[in-house]
Amino acid sequence: MTDADLLFTGGHVFTESPDAHTTALAVKDGRILALGGDDELRELITPRTEVVELNGRLLLPGFQDAHIHAVMGGVEMGQCDLTGTVDRDEYLRRIREYADLHPEAEWIVGGGWSMESFENGIPDRHLLDRIVADRPVCLLNRDHHAAWVNSRALELAGITADTVDPPSGRIDRDSDGNPVGALQEGAMDLIPVPEMTQEAMDAGLLRAQALLHALGITAWQDAMIAASNGYADVSDAYEKAARGNALTATVVGALWWDRDRGLEQVPELLANRERLTVGNLRCDAVKLMLDGIAENFTAAMTEPYRDACGCATSNRGLSFIDPEALPGYVTELDRLGFQTHFHALGDRAVRQALDAVEAARRVNGFSDNRPHLAHLQVVHADDVPRFALLGATANMQPLWAAHEPQMDELTIPFLDPALVPRQYPFGDLHRGGARLAAGSDWPVSSPDPLQGIHVAVNRVLPGERRERFLPEQALDLRTALTAYTAGSAYVNRLDDTGSLRPGFRADLVVLDQDPFAAPVEEIGDAAVALTYVAGDRVYERP
Repeated sequence: MTDADLLFTGGHVFTESPDAHTTALAVKDGRILALGGDDELRELITPRTEVVELNGRLLLPGFQDAHIHAVMGGVEMGQCDLTGTVDRDEYLRRIREYADLHPEAEWIVGGGWSMESFENGIPDRHLLDRIVADRPVCLLNRDHHAAWVNSRALELAGITADTVDPPSGRIDRDSDGNPVGALQEGAMDLIPVPEMTQEAMDAGLLRAQALLHALGITAWQDAMIAASNGYADVSDAYEKAARGNALTATVVGALWWDRDRGLEQVPELLANRERLTVGNLRCDAVKLMLDGIAENFTAAMTEPYRDACGCATSNRGLSFIDPEALPGYVTELDRLGFQTHFHALGDRAVRQALDAVEAARRVNGFSDNRPHLAHLQVVHADDVPRFALLGATANMQPLWAAHEPQMDELTIPFLDPALVPRQYPFGDLHRGGARLAAGSDWPVSSPDPLQGIHVAVNRVLPGERRERFLPEQALDLRTALTAYTAGSAYVNRLDDTGSLRPGFRADLVVLDQDPFAAPVEEIGDAAVALTYVAGDRVYERP
């Protein structure tokens, strides 16, 4: 047996077999050379071998995030950051501080506020006016489906009581019809926020990559490349980093489907797939955003939303892409070898996505393009078995499957009672044979896989002692870890990653402890100690 460049020994090695007692792993030329016991692999050590003593810690395949907006997250780390708190006064303090520190900024932009901080989830422009009146302010909420703006921003946009709501959004208004300073979905596009600079996006990508490596993430799928419809196009940042070998992670880009156009955009998608497949970057997926979110009543549901009195309304949410045209779009994308990556949050959107995948399968046969549906807040019971039947992966964002104010105050009271128990049905999907992948949707929520795994297993946020949220939908620890490794690797079509096997790429993570050796309530206490990409160390915890 050949010599090893890198040897891990004395720990718990996470393999595909739950009965394996593997304690050591060897790496050669960026690939996994061998797995086995400590004594068995020590014969591979030479003076040039780096030996990592695990001391009982857990060695895993690198985590992969199957749905993330890494450049946007990195950019927002340098903007007015409102994350990490739900205190309204703290928001205002941070905004004032940011404005004072950046007197040169023509606009105050950033975000991360939570809907729970405001009555009915709707913030007021007058709060912003009191602290920043001379410059426009536009702050996205934590899920990026709404914006909080001041009066100056509304003025520059020309938004008044007479402004008509756009088809894909809503201007929140007072009883006289005047805009209150909250804009939902497509209404955000009315605000003339300056385009993000290329320098900001370049820096944001590198800032994000450093953070994600520190969280054990070695590959990801960015869910919005070459975007339109008012979203920033981050493709040049990725291309520059890939061509310059600054992209140490492996990235799959999901090219944005312009929901205001049809099949005439396919030649552009083909051109972007060719241009943006370079180095560690591959852009052969297409993102189709089918609906909005439940909290602002834009997620597409089979049953109507309720009003504040609990009475059924006429609103079943929005379909951003024509459901009748969608099967044709997906069939053509599948024929051309594109993976389809759906934003499908409401159960009607989930059904529309599955219907489109079924149409493509019927016309093209079963390909290996690996379609996946992200978010899956509500899934109708009739559609659960269709994931396995159609070979469509369930792409979870587990951190959302917990009791917290946005769920308890802004979602559950307004959903049809029949839909409430159908939320984030990861357990049902797993039992129904669906392949599970996982991601974060960062910067919508934390990109830390261990936090998401904690919620997938416990159905409660780390550090909290609330009632478990639909505990029958919980996953076991092995299944949750597999979703964040092999499951996301499958979605990303990185078939030599995601598992620890000889010949596979040595994308590896060492945790500071072994979660299997502790109560599941402590999963969220674990942290990443070391991260390797192709055998090279890209992160070491101080």
